[in-house]
Amino acid sequence: MDNVVKSLSVERAISPSAGKFIIKQPTQAQAEEAVRTLILWAGDDPSREGLLETPARVTKAYRELYRGYQEDAGEILDRVFEEVDGYQDMVLVRDIPFHSHCEHHMVPFVGKVHIGYYPNGGVVGLSKLARVVDVFARRLQTQETMTAQIAHAIETSLKPHGVAVLVEAEHMCMSMRGVQKQGSSTLTTQYTGRFREAAEQVRFFTMVKSPGL
Repeated sequence: MDNVVKSLSVERAISPSAGKFIIKQPTQAQAEEAVRTLILWAGDDPSREGLLETPARVTKAYRELYRGYQEDAGEILDRVFEEVDGYQDMVLVRDIPFHSHCEHHMVPFVGKVHIGYYPNGGVVGLSKLARVVDVFARRLQTQETMTAQIAHAIETSLKPHGVAVLVEAEHMCMSMRGVQKQGSSTLTTQYTGRFREAAEQVRFFTMVKSPGL
């Protein structure tokens, strides 16, 4: 226990979201040892052939799955294209796939994000919106927080006339454990600016869900 406390001693922030606490990032060796401990706790032998390299693989996978802690949505959205010939209607990117991990059980939740905004003098590259989704999805999350973070990042960087974000996802913490109800879907929304008007929310939702568009 003392070793764990020492490894999390106050030193420096390890991510942009760590503003409320400052901790020392464990070493690669400490992370791999933690995986071996979990394997032992689960009831298996981390020294057997099939599990010998698992700690290294898990830590490598974690770097990819949680790379969002090392990324900044503001930097991704820092270039705005102003040559849009006065375009002022809604920009909608729908069906952006994502996978994230529930911060309560560290099991996946997967789904799609739909983003709409009304430009205010310029637009951003469409792929940048998908990248912003990944910045927040690739962290330990709740769906509600992720929805708000995506909307806030776009609102802060682009300063549009309004932002709408709809996230729909299936949570493995419901389908794999606990109540074990497969196929249930959770929807969360966040609206700013013009999208606070009911009519704009209806238009946004209709465009997201209309198969003919």
